[in-house]
Amino acid sequence: MKFRFLGNSGLKVSEICYGNWITHGSQVENEIAERCVHAALEAGITSFDTADVYANTVAESVLGQALKGQRRESLEIFTKVYWPTGPKGPNDCGLSRKHIMESINGSLRRLGTDYVDLYQAHRYDHETPLEETMQAFADVVRSGKALYIGVSEWDANQIRSAHDLAKDLGFQLVSNQPQYSMLWRVIEEWIVPTSAELGVSQICWSPVAQGVLSGKYLPGEAPPKNSRATDEKGGSTFIQRLMGEDVLVAVQRLRPIADELELTMAQLAVAWVLQNPNVACAIIGASRPRQIRENVAASGVVLSPEIMSRIDDALGDVVVRNPMLTAENSPKERPC
Repeated sequence: MKFRFLGNSGLKVSEICYGNWITHGSQVENEIAERCVHAALEAGITSFDTADVYANTVAESVLGQALKGQRRESLEIFTKVYWPTGPKGPNDCGLSRKHIMESINGSLRRLGTDYVDLYQAHRYDHETPLEETMQAFADVVRSGKALYIGVSEWDANQIRSAHDLAKDLGFQLVSNQPQYSMLWRVIEEWIVPTSAELGVSQICWSPVAQGVLSGKYLPGEAPPKNSRATDEKGGSTFIQRLMGEDVLVAVQRLRPIADELELTMAQLAVAWVLQNPNVACAIIGASRPRQIRENVAASGVVLSPEIMSRIDDALGDVVVRNPMLTAENSPKERPC
């Protein structure tokens, strides 16, 4: 396993991060979830990403239980705040001081730890002054409940404003967590250059495009049974935007490239994300331990400029690049 610095900080993270969105507390049984976490540890993964909203707080509890007994100092645990949890009252979501302070305490209790290494704003809150949000994060850091602060799916201007406020308040904004893959490159035009300038890394989710880049979804054929595309608890609605016939045809053109490199298509997808120097780590999920052992092999893979060019040629115009799409991810009003 290779390690990278997270933003302009001294914290190193494993370049493959294990995430439990969708899986823990919903898609897979707790016993299998724990086996996946242990497989991640055995494979050298030290970074684990979750959020309070995943399975309405259950995913944090499952991860905490799975990590019980591990040396805390050898782990980097990330979680997030913003989306509704609990009974979804008017203050049960967003980035107000009240919600942040209550949420960090709940996350720590469920995870069974005194602190998280990274606390992330899961979306931008248009209804809370950014100054209030960043002051609350500063106090979370000073209290020792989080070591570093990050954001998720914020646009370039929002990242810059948050970075400047964090600097004034005496703490570091070190990361952004966007969707990023061969098929979804909306961060490349504005967010990556801005982040690189400010010393902010990307922690990328969905590097295999919800499984589409694994090549298991074939053009003209129904999705395999028990796959994410057929599982209502596993993101079947979310994956549909990537299931167009033109996309599936283009993805199959990657197979000869993966075969030539003696990689699976999923390994090729994860390795591609890690070629971006602004990326600190790629988040992988799993419903079976075997998937983790396979995808970890992408760590340290170097793709030549020729291979990167061939990937671009294979995918052609199915790649989504519109930088304006990031703004669509944050609701204009709090979702509670």
